[in-house]
Amino acid sequence: MLAHGFDAIERDGALIFLPRSGRRALPLDPAGFALSEEVEGGLVQSRASAAELAGRVRLRFVEADGDHAVVAEEAVLPDDRTHAVAETELALTLTRAEGRMVAERWLSEARVARETLRFALPPSQLALGAGDVVSIPAASGRTLARIDRVDLGAQQLVEAVRIEPDIYLPAEFADTPPSLRPSVAAAPVLPLFLDLPLMGGDEVPHAPHLAIAADPWPGAVAVYDAATDSDYVLNEVIAAATVTGVTEADLPAHPAGRIDRGAPLRIRLRGGTLQSVSDAALLGGANLLAIGDGSPGAWELLQFRDAALVAPGVWHIAHRLRGQLGTDGTAPALWPAGSRVVVLDGAAQQIALSPAARGQARHFRIGPARRGYDDPSYVHVVAAFDGNGLRPYRPAHLRAERAGPGLTLRWIRRTRIDGDGWDTPEVPLGEESEAYLLRLSQGGTLLREVTLGAPVWQISPAAEGLSGLIEVQVAQISARYGPGPFARLILSV
Repeated sequence: MLAHGFDAIERDGALIFLPRSGRRALPLDPAGFALSEEVEGGLVQSRASAAELAGRVRLRFVEADGDHAVVAEEAVLPDDRTHAVAETELALTLTRAEGRMVAERWLSEARVARETLRFALPPSQLALGAGDVVSIPAASGRTLARIDRVDLGAQQLVEAVRIEPDIYLPAEFADTPPSLRPSVAAAPVLPLFLDLPLMGGDEVPHAPHLAIAADPWPGAVAVYDAATDSDYVLNEVIAAATVTGVTEADLPAHPAGRIDRGAPLRIRLRGGTLQSVSDAALLGGANLLAIGDGSPGAWELLQFRDAALVAPGVWHIAHRLRGQLGTDGTAPALWPAGSRVVVLDGAAQQIALSPAARGQARHFRIGPARRGYDDPSYVHVVAAFDGNGLRPYRPAHLRAERAGPGLTLRWIRRTRIDGDGWDTPEVPLGEESEAYLLRLSQGGTLLREVTLGAPVWQISPAAEGLSGLIEVQVAQISARYGPGPFARLILSV
């Protein structure tokens, strides 16, 4: 009714709809007013102070012909000094021009309705009621007023507000075309699972990350999972795409802890950009990137300082830190051209995974969130995860020292948790207990395997009957994960 300017009135058990324009006003003669002690002089006119009224009206509504977003239109009096705002929300779909017209009419109505009239009518005028418009003589002609309240007694005490028919006439307002979001086809997405080590330290250690790439991006991607290819439940909704790409050149292995100053690595990104950072930012963890073959557990983490755009979508990254966060222990001798790259800037999210499900193959259906998981746009993936956030790092500095007829093997353990502090003599253990698995092998044959509680072991090759080239392998053991990557050393005994 506010939007379209009419009133609904009950008469004799029926609803009557009347426009507020007052075109069918009933003329009244003040001489026919009833006498009442509550109305001095037969007719009382009053006007509310302008300071009591809002000089600005704000109307919220659903925009028509667009994406049906809730928008607002305002009407303001040119001389408004009150700064008061009257605001309402209509559950209607309107164009912006229609919304502006309603707001302007509402503001004009409020200004005109400042003037109220009170008078009494005799019983012969019982046909008049709330919603009726009457016309009363005035010095400037006739005043139109809409009856808002009637108190029945010996007389009818009437309260009415002044109206102006012209404010209900249609007005022309410039319309703003609604904005429409482009329709995005429900195309399959590219999901990449990453079973990564702890990066920030606050991740769920056994849960994998999931990177999603799509062009065009469907808006949000739903991830459903199940133990078998049925009875899927929603696992996660991913709101943003991850920047991914492929390498266009080989990348040989490089020792961890030293800057890789080799030739720039050429990569082609699927959307997104890269940027160079300072040395301080690099050492603080910036520009982290995963390179791998696309399988969940085969990823090396590296950082880069320099990024240069050499062609549309093609980048050179140089001044690299390789094998970060313990991935030096599993990196191959060469990442060939065509390897996957994933920019780890926070867009890749961890999905939910029960600790009991670690190592078990699970079924995933991944696709646009606005479609059901049985839609053809969904990708079906079967994957298992080792929980590499629990994996110990490969021991460092494995060496052998001669001690008389025997050898003393020593190494230095590393930690996957809080290992960047410099205030303690040793890094935190990061495991329930300190334990190592040591293996001796020759020509691919396992000769001996022992479990140790300290990073040292003594051996007498002669007493063990060992000669020739012996391979020593040492790994730290996690109670939840088992042995991590092995450090290797070749001895001639």
